[in-house]
Amino acid sequence: MTDSFKKLRIVFMGTPEFAVASLDALIKAGCNIVGVITAPDKQAGRGLQLQQSAVKKYAVENNLNILQPEKLKDPVFVESLKALNADVQAVVAFRMLPEIVWNMPSLGTINVHGSLLPQYRGAAPINWAVMNGEKFTGVTTFKLQQEIDTGNILLSEKIAIQENDTAGTVHDKLKEVGAELLLKTIRLLADKKLTEIPQQQIESEIQHAPKLFTEIGKIDWTKKTDEI
Repeated sequence: MTDSFKKLRIVFMGTPEFAVASLDALIKAGCNIVGVITAPDKQAGRGLQLQQSAVKKYAVENNLNILQPEKLKDPVFVESLKALNADVQAVVAFRMLPEIVWNMPSLGTINVHGSLLPQYRGAAPINWAVMNGEKFTGVTTFKLQQEIDTGNILLSEKIAIQENDTAGTVHDKLKEVGAELLLKTIRLLADKKLTEIPQQQIESEIQHAPKLFTEIGKIDWTKKTDEI
C-alpha cells in the first residue's frame, strides 16, 4: 500500500457525531482535506443560541476550511466547491446531494452508509435494523448516483448485533467501523485497486429504512417482550 492517497484533494461532507469519527480518521492518516461541508448553524435551546454541528466543531478545532451552504444548488456554493478542485468527495451522514455536486470530482463521491447495502436504504438504517431484530448489520461505502443509496458498492464490513444492543450502542460501533472502512476505501481508490459492484435490485427482498417519526416510537403492548 502506497501513500498516494495523501496526495488526493478530499472534500468531506457531514453533520452529526457519526461523521466526526470518519473525518478524524482521515485527518490522523494525513489526508489532504481541502474543505469541509456541513449544515448551517441553527438556533437551539431555551436561549435560541446558535449551535454548530458536531462536524463544524471538529473542523474549527482542526483549522479546516469550512463551507455551510443553505442550498446545495446555490451557484455561489457550487463555484466555491469547484474552486477546491477536489479529486474525491467523502460523504458521511449528510443531505441528499444534487448531481451537480456529487458528479463534480474526477474520482467521484463516496458515501458511508450504516447498513449492508442494498439492505436498509434510507435515513435511519441503524434504528430499523435493531427494531427488526436483525442479528447482523454493518457499514458500506459506495459511489453516489442519482437514486438514494443505490450506487455501486465499494467495500462493506459486517458486525453482530448483540442481544442487549440498542440503536445507540450499534451507532457507536458503526461510526468507528465506518471511519476505518472509509479510510481503507480511499487508500484503495488512490491505488486504483477498487472494483465497483452494482447493487442487486431485488426489491421484494430489500428492507427499507425510512425517516423515523413519533408514531413509530409508540409501544404496542400486545407484541412479544423482545419486540417491545
